[in-house]
Amino acid sequence: MWWRLTRSEFAARQGQPNKEALKRIVDAGEVPGLLAYVSGQPIGWCSVGPREGYSALERSRTLKRVDDQPVWSVVCFFVARPFRRKGVTTRLLEAAIEYAKRRGARIIEGYPVEPKAGKMPDAFAYPGLASAFRKAGFVEVLRRSPVRPIMRYSAAPD
Repeated sequence: MWWRLTRSEFAARQGQPNKEALKRIVDAGEVPGLLAYVSGQPIGWCSVGPREGYSALERSRTLKRVDDQPVWSVVCFFVARPFRRKGVTTRLLEAAIEYAKRRGARIIEGYPVEPKAGKMPDAFAYPGLASAFRKAGFVEVLRRSPVRPIMRYSAAPD
């Protein structure tokens, strides 16, 4: 919900109210993201959807629009600790690309982090790492911050 609300709204709904808000999105039939499974157990999550659904992007100086092209955005990930550093984020990105393409997306955009030292605490890697985006075929199109590239995947029309 971090990307869907203002900071004050998110803070006011911290915890259970934000979980309930996400459940209402799902119950309304909207798909807020994709899940990764291993042996029937969910082990990862990726939030993907049209950029317009993520109002925080519109308010961000660093992540504001590159141009007027319609894009789908991949804004965050969660991977369970035992499955980290095993390519799950890249697989989720590949699935997000296919999901967005099937719904008409021609540009899929991501806003990963690229730490200067090459490593960062897992808690700060929730937008994904630039290296995973590159592995999935994304290319950097703009960088307004030393550690936050804007990356795009261009989907060929079917």
